[in-house]
Amino acid sequence: GKELTARQVHSLSRRRDGPLVAVNCAAIPETLIESELFGYEKGAFTGATSNRKGLIEAASGGSLFLDEIGELPLAAQARLLRFIQEGEIRRIGSVTSKRVDARLICATHRDLAQLTRENAFRSDLFYRINVLDLYIPPLRERTDDLRDMAVWFISAISARLELAEKALSDAAIDAIMTHAWPGNVRELEHAVERAVVMAEGHTIEP
Repeated sequence: GKELTARQVHSLSRRRDGPLVAVNCAAIPETLIESELFGYEKGAFTGATSNRKGLIEAASGGSLFLDEIGELPLAAQARLLRFIQEGEIRRIGSVTSKRVDARLICATHRDLAQLTRENAFRSDLFYRINVLDLYIPPLRERTDDLRDMAVWFISAISARLELAEKALSDAAIDAIMTHAWPGNVRELEHAVERAVVMAEGHTIEP
């Protein structure tokens, strides 16, 4: 999926020896997102008992992957825009800025252009991050990949669970090829894992 693509971009670049910091913007509470991304100084707020480096700063020299950037609150969007424009971040509670050199890779399942028209996403930030657009088609649009992916998952999951590797029956392959997979790669992975664990014998049936 998206993070795997981001890891490939990072690993094939000149920054491959630097860190790749992945952040799911939808998984961090709105009240914490700015302190997580930008860090904070001791005493900046209640509970800030020491200085803390933010995730953007942690990605310096490498890549920062912001998954589901469409969920980023507007206040955090403004601070992120400053980082992109100036190459600097300011920790919460600090009076000085620090230069950070990190490649930014963003991902979203939402229509950011539509969000900008609805004023739910800053248009200036959208134009800044929309430099090179990579579209990852859903599984239902690349059925030629399904069988190979399922076989790869069977091998990897069997090895991880220390189980004998099983083969897919023709009927199971047909079921895989005709399902729409609305959950994409994760749905396929979990379906295969369930099949590997539950299947009786040496063959996986529908």
